[in-house]
Amino acid sequence: MTDQLLHTALPRAVLRVAGPDRESFLQGLVSNDVRRVATDRAIFAALLSAQGRFLHDFHIAAVEDGAAWVLDPEAERAADLLRRLKLYRLRAKVEVEDVTERFSVHAVFGPGAAEAAGLPLAAGAARPFAGGVLAVDAREPTLGLRAILPRGGDTALDALATAAPYDAWDRHRLALGIPDGSRDLPVDKALLMESGYDALHAIDWKKGCYVGQELTARTKYRGLVKRALVPVAVDGPMPEAGAPVEAGGAVVGEMRSGRDGLALALLRLGTEGPMSAGGAAVTRRRVS
Repeated sequence: MTDQLLHTALPRAVLRVAGPDRESFLQGLVSNDVRRVATDRAIFAALLSAQGRFLHDFHIAAVEDGAAWVLDPEAERAADLLRRLKLYRLRAKVEVEDVTERFSVHAVFGPGAAEAAGLPLAAGAARPFAGGVLAVDAREPTLGLRAILPRGGDTALDALATAAPYDAWDRHRLALGIPDGSRDLPVDKALLMESGYDALHAIDWKKGCYVGQELTARTKYRGLVKRALVPVAVDGPMPEAGAPVEAGGAVVGEMRSGRDGLALALLRLGTEGPMSAGGAAVTRRRVS
């Protein structure tokens, strides 16, 4: 165990997708190329509306020696994702089930997390672990590791890291400027390109059609992005998510998730200098 490494449970559910058509089924739905999923590779992806708006995001990893895949959506919204996947299933030979009662999701974070787990520092690098899967976070390697394990299997993480509260992970995520699903992307409103999901390895530009692909591609190739989700520092009471951000007497954006002086905000491109939201001072923050 490395004293600098921490692990915590995440408020995510686990959906299992199995059957001979699972690859073609998900390939036509999600924003990333699921053909890359293997026992040594996990990916990050999103499900969009037909209008290209954010609905769900999740990692996709292989379990059961590659015979099935698991997705880790937000726990409070997993039932909606399950419902949508079943609607799209039609005649595909695929099984989709919620296995959250049997599996849980955890993060391991801190300097050297990938090395301690015997994994290369590469987004999505994965290996079987304690009856589940352990992967370098497919969004950004410095986030640490993502573990999807059988219930009770998280005790195996004690050999790698010290148990910590969720707040510690949330601060780590915010320090790196990484969004957290619907906390930062309003459902059926947010666009992946204004939310930084291209940089988070969530979009494959060569895979072909998927739900919402047309608007996503148009936003990128026609330069239609007018706002960006960026890390900010907050001096004062943390504004609520959705609070308007003002600069020079004009509204230039909206606050998203935050804690302990760290937050994300959706701002107009080019916005710099002093800002305010909910009575607190807000400034752009650079992530090293």
